[in-house]
Amino acid sequence: MAAGVEEGEERRMRSKRDTFDVVIVGAGPAGLGCAYALTHAAVDNVVVLERDKAGASFDRWPAEMRFITPSFNSNQFGCLDLNSFGLRISPAFTIGQEHPTGRKYAEMLRGFANFLQLPVRAGVDVRRVEALGNGGFQLHTTAGEFRAKFVIWAAGEFQYPKRGGFPGAEHAIHNSMIRSYRQWEGDDFIIVGGYESGIDAAIGLAACGKRVRVFDWEAPWERTDSDPSTSLSTFTIERLKLALETGRIELIGHSPVVEIRPRRGKRAGFEVLTADGGAYSTPVAPILATGFETSLVLVRDLFDWESGRVKLTEQDESTKTPGFFLVGPQVWHDQVIFCFIYKFRQRFAVVVDSIARRLGRDTTEFVTTYRSRGMFLDDLSCCKEACESC
Repeated sequence: MAAGVEEGEERRMRSKRDTFDVVIVGAGPAGLGCAYALTHAAVDNVVVLERDKAGASFDRWPAEMRFITPSFNSNQFGCLDLNSFGLRISPAFTIGQEHPTGRKYAEMLRGFANFLQLPVRAGVDVRRVEALGNGGFQLHTTAGEFRAKFVIWAAGEFQYPKRGGFPGAEHAIHNSMIRSYRQWEGDDFIIVGGYESGIDAAIGLAACGKRVRVFDWEAPWERTDSDPSTSLSTFTIERLKLALETGRIELIGHSPVVEIRPRRGKRAGFEVLTADGGAYSTPVAPILATGFETSLVLVRDLFDWESGRVKLTEQDESTKTPGFFLVGPQVWHDQVIFCFIYKFRQRFAVVVDSIARRLGRDTTEFVTTYRSRGMFLDDLSCCKEACESC
């Protein structure tokens, strides 16, 4: 075959290979869960683009951090493991931990991605998503251009920490940068932020014999709410009670941190100032546990926004850009937030059903199966009930 013909054939095959019915961005539990569900809906012209490797965000957790939602072998009784991302998958059985570490969970995700032969392309960084005028999308990546009829955005948020918010915040270290509480140097710490990650860091540091002061103007450790997305989980509350008995943790609420100032000279370190005039010194950089931005900043123009949140249809599709779907912890509907795996996985099949039907697939059996396993949540009225106290 002549060289020109060979090059033309290569271009044709590459063009065919990089044109898909569905491109999923992100290979965490949301991206892999959608890819798995698509196989059950007979949609197989799919690719999952991941800029690092599957589960990479969980690899970056502090070594001691664990899931606050428990895993349990309950699939055979019709109840999915809370940390499962798909049917017939149980992290409890696979990992052997009730509250998995990030590293173990990442290994499990990669193992299942390989076992299920999910089409993950690692090392591909999506730089821009372009909605085409005639329908479909073009994704500009470090590995070239990809075309798709539909895009599912599952890029998550852990890799986008919130670092600002008040003067001097640049002097602090975000908690997502801590690889191990045991290896963190210093004996006297200040943590700004008292939700799950902040309290987990305080517990971990106190367990290493360190003194910790936690600042959060909302004082979430005092809140009681039936939704663990808006209050501390029982797993965290239980551990916090035990940690407080050591006397190494002090919780300071109801007055926001307004500034962090570096100190020079013999008393080098930092001073944390609060709105009520308080000034607290620490010899080491304060830790920011102030949460995360979202990866949606990369595709902001493809969504309508309201009060800082993206507007979605009942199928979690962009109201502005048809064919562009969102899955994962950034999904909101009214006041319902889907920020845990056991929550947002219930929306995978809703998205997949919408895509599969537009591709001409009969999804009757798919929907029936997923609904019977609690994986097709399309009636959100049930999410607004508070628990009644006895």
